[in-house]
Amino acid sequence: MADPSTYRPAPGTIPTDPGVYRFIDAHGQVIYVGKAKNLRQRLNSYFADPASLHFRTQTMVRTAARVEWTVVANELESLQLEYTWIQQFDPRFNVKYRDDKSYPWLCVTWSDEFPRVFVGRGAKRKGWRYYGPFGQAWAIRETLDAVLHVFPMRSCSTGVFNNAAASGRPCLLGHIGKCAAPCVGRIDAEAHRELVADLCTFFSGHTGQLTRKLERQMRAASASLEYERAAVLRDSLAALARVSEKNAVVLADATDADVIALAQDPLEVAVQIFHVRSGRIRGERAWIADRADDATTGELIESFLLQLYGGPDEASGFGVPREILVPTLPESGPVLGALLSEVRGSRVEVRVPRRGDKVSLMETVARNAGEALAQHRTRRAGDLTTRNRALEEIRDALGLDTAPLRIECYDISHTQGSEVVGSMVVLEDGLVRKSEYRRFVIRTVEGSNDVAAMHEVLTRRFRRLLDDRAVMADDEEVHGTRVDPATGAPRRFAYAPALVVVDGGAPQVSAAAAALAELGLDHEVALCGLAKRLEEVWLPDRDDPVILPRASEGLYLLQRARDEAHRFAITHHRGRRSQAMVESVLDAVPGLGEVRRRALLQHFGSLRKLRAADAGDIAAVPGFGPVLAVAVVEALAQQPRVEAINTATGEVVGA
Repeated sequence: MADPSTYRPAPGTIPTDPGVYRFIDAHGQVIYVGKAKNLRQRLNSYFADPASLHFRTQTMVRTAARVEWTVVANELESLQLEYTWIQQFDPRFNVKYRDDKSYPWLCVTWSDEFPRVFVGRGAKRKGWRYYGPFGQAWAIRETLDAVLHVFPMRSCSTGVFNNAAASGRPCLLGHIGKCAAPCVGRIDAEAHRELVADLCTFFSGHTGQLTRKLERQMRAASASLEYERAAVLRDSLAALARVSEKNAVVLADATDADVIALAQDPLEVAVQIFHVRSGRIRGERAWIADRADDATTGELIESFLLQLYGGPDEASGFGVPREILVPTLPESGPVLGALLSEVRGSRVEVRVPRRGDKVSLMETVARNAGEALAQHRTRRAGDLTTRNRALEEIRDALGLDTAPLRIECYDISHTQGSEVVGSMVVLEDGLVRKSEYRRFVIRTVEGSNDVAAMHEVLTRRFRRLLDDRAVMADDEEVHGTRVDPATGAPRRFAYAPALVVVDGGAPQVSAAAAALAELGLDHEVALCGLAKRLEEVWLPDRDDPVILPRASEGLYLLQRARDEAHRFAITHHRGRRSQAMVESVLDAVPGLGEVRRRALLQHFGSLRKLRAADAGDIAAVPGFGPVLAVAVVEALAQQPRVEAINTATGEVVGA
């Protein structure tokens, strides 16, 4: 790889104007395209200390052999040029959103003399019209089957069409009225193309326009005493209405919008989109992308919109809508809207919904994005080959003798030093073992001392390991078994993990290493820490962290263990905090002891739900009567509301 200092531009030669830059490798291939309001400021950031750069950015600048730039007049021109170059050069280091799964689309072979309609997947052909993608193939086939009664265009393959034309007899679809049978001359090419155009109009979402057209034709046929044709048109209108009603009405009829939401973690991002046309959801799709850097949500949305509406195969089969709803507006929002307006040929607005039905729909799309990311994680974690590769990468990165088949991960949770708890989660062969999770209530540490709390948790866990080993040795001598004779279950803590992972950096790792050393296990159990900010892996007695590639399966497995430990700790902490809140709020209520307070918490689950209950609801709890229920309600009304926690800062939020 090249040394970035060998091709760094001389000081003062990079202009401070807005523009677009390209990193190019030794073979002349463009590997990255970016834009900047200030070219000098942006490009100088790439030639800073490599240790401060994201891993993927480090790889990019070391792969490149030179950098070039083009100055433009304003931000709109820079966005247009970046968009053009990304489509032209397809740079390998730009974020690429890939389909999480194969979605079906509806195709009309518009360039044929007698166009055909069918449902398919895969690559697209120039000159054909595509609609979708749709969520389920069966749903779009069912819709197409109903629409063919209204617009009986050709849907047969080329072989069937040619055979019918040669024999002079139409196929079954022609006999049952689902095809106008152009193969035998029942309809000419011009009339058949009119049917095709109407079907395309329907799948574009303009059902109102078609309804008005059929109504005019029905009235004209009736006025001309063509009652049979009028009846056919009447039935077509009814069929069209039934098909349209199958698509849930979510917004006003005139709404023409794409609703986009993201779900992301430090390694990956999932994007979900709902295509809304004429107030109805006409299609949906999900994408997954590796996080190439620490881009903000706005920057991720900008790159996604450029790929969605400007891809070479038109990723959005529904075209550019009038309105694009996003969770966060990119910095270049107005400029991006102007660029997409040029693509559409009319005004496009990119905005964040603030109230009403559009906010509700955005929440639905966000939930679907979260589901898509969760399903992707499940598939990734469930793949045996991927898990084996992850364990081997961890072994190589940490210098272990064997792959760590059992991994234990630890985390600490508290609120400003109160209710301090610890968690232990277990992964065996890369899969979680929830039956072996453990919780710890910190006993000896006061205040916000995560390092001391981590030391206590590791000391307690591994002292139990040594105790269970001693008991197990006695059991084997007496009973010849490694199970607990009292419970019949294996002595879980009697088995040492191959790797201990702590949530944190060098201080937490040092505390964990000290605990292991005090118990004489420092040479038996491997140890590392995973810091959140830059996803660095810290090892004992090392000043510098180990940097795993951002797309590494090993890093993904460590991160999954760390996040699961964090979730488990937070859940335990919130439960204890809710109980402490109930006890503190209800402490002065006469006749309400510990047992009844515990019964209240168990019945309602949280202080928030308890506040929402009335005296009748509380009186229904075993052990409570009307008088005590009223006293509880009055005590709750007199206390300030402290019900929520900011999980990012750990601060309690009053309501």
